[in-house]
Amino acid sequence: MATNRRTSDDYVGPVRRILIGLMVIALFGLFLLWRIDSPRVERFRAQIVDAVIPNMEWALVPVTKAANMVEGFQSYARIYEQNQELRRELQQMKAWREAALQLEQQNAELMSLNNVRLDARLSYVTGVVLTDSGSPFRQSVLLNVGARDGVVDGWATMDGLGLVGRISGVGDRTSRVILLSDSNSRIPVTVQPSGQNALLSGDNSAAPPLEFIEKVDGVRPGDRVVSSGDGGVFPAGLLVGEVIKGPNGRLRVRLAADYQRLDFLRVLRSHPGEVVEDVGGLVVMNPLLAPVAEGVPAGDMPEDTAEGSE
Repeated sequence: MATNRRTSDDYVGPVRRILIGLMVIALFGLFLLWRIDSPRVERFRAQIVDAVIPNMEWALVPVTKAANMVEGFQSYARIYEQNQELRRELQQMKAWREAALQLEQQNAELMSLNNVRLDARLSYVTGVVLTDSGSPFRQSVLLNVGARDGVVDGWATMDGLGLVGRISGVGDRTSRVILLSDSNSRIPVTVQPSGQNALLSGDNSAAPPLEFIEKVDGVRPGDRVVSSGDGGVFPAGLLVGEVIKGPNGRLRVRLAADYQRLDFLRVLRSHPGEVVEDVGGLVVMNPLLAPVAEGVPAGDMPEDTAEGSE
């Protein structure tokens, strides 16, 4: 028994070495065949691939199934993460909605207590944006409303989110709007909640800088920026954007208006500023709309008051 086992071991070793040698020679030959750059060899390689690959589909089935399973698991993981993120955003939106309702109720109560009446004359006309300047040195758009619609040079324009610019040229049927980002744009603004006054100067960028700030230490990134109404160019309280800090540390404003999607603009109808006829005269928004004492006709007003309102 021991002799037969030793004899079989003597045969297994040489046979194994021969098989390994043949396999190495075959692989080396296949490598050379695949490296030869010849049209005939290329056709021969194509024939081998056409003959072998279709018959190997059964061997690729487990690999394909495994790859599909991995891809399905990854897709499920992505969907789960998106679902969790949407749940978090929904909770935040519910909190914001509750806060907005409370603020709206509080605002209504305060306005009722203070007997606040909104200016019904502050209306607007909506125009369609026809085209933009298309120039990096001039930021402006063209509207399809003009003098026939009552548009006046200098009126403010908004896109529903924030202040966009002002009318800088009026035709009969069209008008030009110079944007806040234009280098020729300068508007007075107020930074809230600190109440700091500043000047928003356009520089042909998406975030114009703030200049002439009264106290820089009182302004922080994230503060709200609104129009101040100084100079009578724009009505006060129009949303402009929020304060950000530029790469060089300079305070800038991220505009609230969506300049990438300016499809429609609202042109706010402004009213004449204060009129002062003489020193000590009555100051009113419009002499024709001078306030009259309740129950007293305009003709029965005292002479000094009537003369001051002329």
